[in-house]
Amino acid sequence: MASQDWLTKDFYKVLGVPKDATEDQIKKAYRKLARTHHPDKNPGDAAAESRFKDVGEAYAVLSDPEERKQYDAIRAMGAGGARFSAGGAGGGGGFEDVFSSMFGGGGARTHTTGAGGFEDILSGMFGGGGGGSPFGGQGFGRGGYGRRPQKGADETASTSISLAQAVSGTTVQVSNYGKRFTARIPAGVHDGQKIRLRGKGQPGEGGGEPGDLILTISVEKHPVFELDGKNVKMTLPVSFSEAALGAQVQVPTVHGDSVTVKIPAGSSSGTTLRVRGRGVKGKGTPGDMLVTLKIVVPKKLSNEAKEAVEAFHQATGDADPRADFARMAKVS
Repeated sequence: MASQDWLTKDFYKVLGVPKDATEDQIKKAYRKLARTHHPDKNPGDAAAESRFKDVGEAYAVLSDPEERKQYDAIRAMGAGGARFSAGGAGGGGGFEDVFSSMFGGGGARTHTTGAGGFEDILSGMFGGGGGGSPFGGQGFGRGGYGRRPQKGADETASTSISLAQAVSGTTVQVSNYGKRFTARIPAGVHDGQKIRLRGKGQPGEGGGEPGDLILTISVEKHPVFELDGKNVKMTLPVSFSEAALGAQVQVPTVHGDSVTVKIPAGSSSGTTLRVRGRGVKGKGTPGDMLVTLKIVVPKKLSNEAKEAVEAFHQATGDADPRADFARMAKVS
C-alpha cells in the first residue's frame, strides 16, 4: 500500500473501533464486518465487495503490531494542519514545513518534481530507496506495508443423518459464524466420512478467500441394514428347514420394496448371498445387497417336532459337522 493512502484512510473508522482498541476488539470487529459484506453473502453487490476489501485492508494493517505502529505514526505526522501545498509563496506552512520543524530544518523547504512526490520525501528522510524505516519493516518505499491476502482457517462441524438419507442422499442445514447454509450430502456416504465445504470456514484476512468447513457425517445405526461403500449388508434369519431343504423368501431392501432371495439347499449360518443392483444407487453402477444367513432354532419344540428332529438325527448320523474342526484348531 502506498504510504500516502494512510493519511487519507481512517482504518479505525473503517472497522468501527476506537484508536486505542485492543487486538481482540479489532479481530472481532473485522470478523463481524467480513461476514456481513462477504461476496458469497452479497452476490453481485459491488458496494458490498468494495466494503469487504476495505475491511480486509484495514485489518491487514491494524492486526499487525509493527504496521499499526507505523500507520499511527504517519497519521500523527499528517495531523495538526499538515497539507500538500503547490508552492511556498503566500500559502503558509505546507507539508514540507511539518518535516522542517520536526527535524530542525530551519525553514528549509524540500521541493519535488516529476514522479517522486510524497514517496520520495519519506524515502529521503528515512533511509532512501524505500528500504529503511525508523519504525522497522519495509519502510515507506513502493512495495512497503502491503500484506498478502491470507486464506481463512478451516473449521470442523458434524451432523447426523439416518441410514435412509445416507442411501438416497440428502441436504442438511449447517451454521457457522452466524450464517446458515445448505450442504448437500451425496448418496452412499458412510459413517465417519468427511465432506469439505469450500469457502464456508473462517473469513480470510487482507481480502483473502475464506477457509473451508470440514463436515463429519455420522450415520445412525439401523436394526437391519448396514452400509459398506455402495453395498448394503444385512443378516437374514432363516429356519433350519429352509437352510436344509432350500427355499425362496421375500427380503426387504433399503429402498422400501422387497426382493425374492433363493436360499440354496444345504446352506449354513454365515453363508452370504449377493443380490445385484439392490444397494446404493447413484453415479455409476449401483451397489449390491449382501444377505448373510443366520439359522434360527426354535427355543421350544413340540413333542412331534422333537420326534422329527430325532428321526433326522438318526438318518444323518454318519454326517459329522466337525470332521475337520479338530484339525483346523491345532496350534503349531
